[in-house]
Amino acid sequence: MTGKSRKKKVSLKTILICPYVALVICLAIAIGLLSYRTGSHAVKTVSEHLLQETVSRISQAVDRHVVGSVAALKTAFPEGMPAPASIESDFDSILTRLWIATSLHSDPNNYVYYGNIAGQAIGLYRHSDQLGELRVKYRAEDHRQRFNIEGLGGVPQFQSVEKELFDPRVRPWFQVARSTQKDIWTSVYIDFGTLELVSTRARRVLAADGTLAGVVATDMSLRSLNDFVGSLNISPNGLAFIIEPNGDLIASTVSPNIKTLADGQRVRVNAADSGHPLLNRIYQQLKSELSAGVDDLAVTTFFFDDDNGEQINVGFDLFEDNAGLKWVNVVALPDRDFMGGISQNVMLTVMIAVLATILVVLIGLRILHWVTTDLNTLSVAVNKVGSGLLEEPISIRRNDEIGMLATSFRAMQYRLQTDHLTGLPNRYAFEQMLNAAVEKSKNSTESEKFAIFFVDINDFKLVNDCYGHDAGDQALIELALRLRTNVRQEDFVARYAGDEFVVLLEGIQSRSDLRPIRKTLEVALAQPLISLEKTISIVSGAIGEAFFPEDGDNTQDLLVCADKRMYIHKDEIKHRRKMDQQQECGTEEDVRS
Repeated sequence: MTGKSRKKKVSLKTILICPYVALVICLAIAIGLLSYRTGSHAVKTVSEHLLQETVSRISQAVDRHVVGSVAALKTAFPEGMPAPASIESDFDSILTRLWIATSLHSDPNNYVYYGNIAGQAIGLYRHSDQLGELRVKYRAEDHRQRFNIEGLGGVPQFQSVEKELFDPRVRPWFQVARSTQKDIWTSVYIDFGTLELVSTRARRVLAADGTLAGVVATDMSLRSLNDFVGSLNISPNGLAFIIEPNGDLIASTVSPNIKTLADGQRVRVNAADSGHPLLNRIYQQLKSELSAGVDDLAVTTFFFDDDNGEQINVGFDLFEDNAGLKWVNVVALPDRDFMGGISQNVMLTVMIAVLATILVVLIGLRILHWVTTDLNTLSVAVNKVGSGLLEEPISIRRNDEIGMLATSFRAMQYRLQTDHLTGLPNRYAFEQMLNAAVEKSKNSTESEKFAIFFVDINDFKLVNDCYGHDAGDQALIELALRLRTNVRQEDFVARYAGDEFVVLLEGIQSRSDLRPIRKTLEVALAQPLISLEKTISIVSGAIGEAFFPEDGDNTQDLLVCADKRMYIHKDEIKHRRKMDQQQECGTEEDVRS
């Protein structure tokens, strides 16, 4: 190699297929990224809307749960209505109002009751639409009596007397409401009867003189609210919960709101101690958000990354009423619940792109193979032509541009191997045929012999000198036709140069096989030329032969041998002519004498 580095050859197939494949791959990547980006944006929008919608649903459920208590209290003791000095004196009226009050929102406000400053108490607990339980006492020192009552206006039927003394004046709901002018909620507590979370809404009732007469209250069970939250179908890994500002759980989709200690005591569950890692982490983040202050009642959203680096989308709403109830409704959605579908779509897109790329490559390679195989054949043939080798045939049969190129190339090959005057193969074509015959014989296991004739036209110069070169050309055409038609079909006749011709005779096993062919050619060449305006009989042919492998085992030696013998034959013809002329002269002298 020289100082300059030789450029590496790049195939046409590589040039065509590589950009094609790269384009398909880039397109697939672009579609995947665009799909992921568009999907991510859409998912963010959808998840945020879902957060807001779910939080709003919880807030509406809380509102519906709470609103019944307002109606229950107003029905039991309408605002402005003075309380009687004694429950017993107004028993029927109070019982009627309690029945109506517990009928408005039996779930959760199925228990409405009243206690006065004298220690009297009356309450109605509704078991169903037609069945209620009346709890009443008329003196502070009495134990409450329980009566069954069927329907509005039904006669109470005694059931039992409570063992423990019930004094309404020492109850939390009485204490918190007696000094407050508006409705107020007690803290959420565990009801000793149902063992479920309950909150009580209470309002003081005034006497005709404007002094405190008693307190009316209604219990609001949180069981149905907890059931509602637990039934929310948010997402596979999403969760929702309601908490008080201190973190105590009201309801949750992933954690109970009450737990039983080892000693059997039942206590409320705080979000920080729920035992659910994601709920605990959300509560810690939520405390930071709440500490910043949330004044409006709109749904607020924020995002954070959990311990695994996954983004958690959180939406919350602060629910607060005019009676002091203040709860936080929270919904959280992990990214994987939504991005999983996007990731699957992206993977599906990638897989489709890979399959499409493979399919495109296979189709492309098949098409390129169909195109480049013939182009490569033409390229090899052109290179051989450039190196002087013309014998390779081009066997491309197509109707497209490549087929036209192959046809033109075959025509070029034919012209390069054909003598344009006589139509016979030229010297180059003959030498290639002779080389092939030599190689075939050498490589064959059987003894394959052949011979060549070297033919020179005697006195051809006289034709050109006497009649001109056009006549000489016509003479050569006629002589070429005689050579072609007076040898065997399988023999190969070519114009070697000027007035010289060569013949390749295959399947010749001995020199004796050459004699009849040679004799035929000599006779044919000695016939007068008839292609001109008049018959000319001044030419003949000298023939030299060479037999493979006795006279030579290569092209050069065979041609040299045949050429020498041609000249020997030429001299013999001249000598014979001279002798014939001398004999003719002697005969003429004998005649004269």
